Amino acid sequence: MIFTVAIDGPAAAGKGTISRALAARFGFAHLDTGLLYRAVGAKGGDPVAVARSLQPDDLARGDLRTLEAGQAASRVAAIPEVRAALVDFQRRFARAEGGAVLDGRDIGTVICPEAEAKLFITAAPEVRAHRRWLEVGGDEEKVLAEVKERDARDMGRADAPLRPAADAVILDTTGLDIAEAVARAENLVRDRLNRL
Repeated sequence: MIFTVAIDGPAAAGKGTISRALAARFGFAHLDTGLLYRAVGAKGGDPVAVARSLQPDDLARGDLRTLEAGQAASRVAAIPEVRAALVDFQRRFARAEGGAVLDGRDIGTVICPEAEAKLFITAAPEVRAHRRWLEVGGDEEKVLAEVKERDARDMGRADAPLRPAADAVILDTTGLDIAEAVARAENLVRDRLNRL
């Protein structure tokens, strides 16, 4: 069976947590596409050359979840040649037999517009900054400023800006705990599977 779940949304909205839970629940493969961009940014050098030569092992680096890697990812993701180099990798993953969950910022709009299920996970910037601060520590006001800066860069880029697909279901996690958010996402995916 080929079945793609496309999950988009801004940083710290809950995409990763929900994506991993959905993949486990339905037995689908999971790809955090942000790791591709984080790996390109973290490796340094010419980002286009790095993107073209990226290997699965590069996604296992221990430093890919840092704030610095996230900022680097956002910068290299704005380079059209980097995005183009990583599109085929993502599309092959998404349409492989057995089902797949991909989370990122342009999965439902650019990478997999044909996805059978699309979710756009969001939350208030202050809530997302607090979640990120709980993960990485530091100055919470600075984390909020970085979240807002990244939102502006991701939503304002010319190539594949962050926005919900026209047919995506919007899931605002601002007032939800993890279990509630996952349950709502599971219900959506189950509904789409039942339509096959």
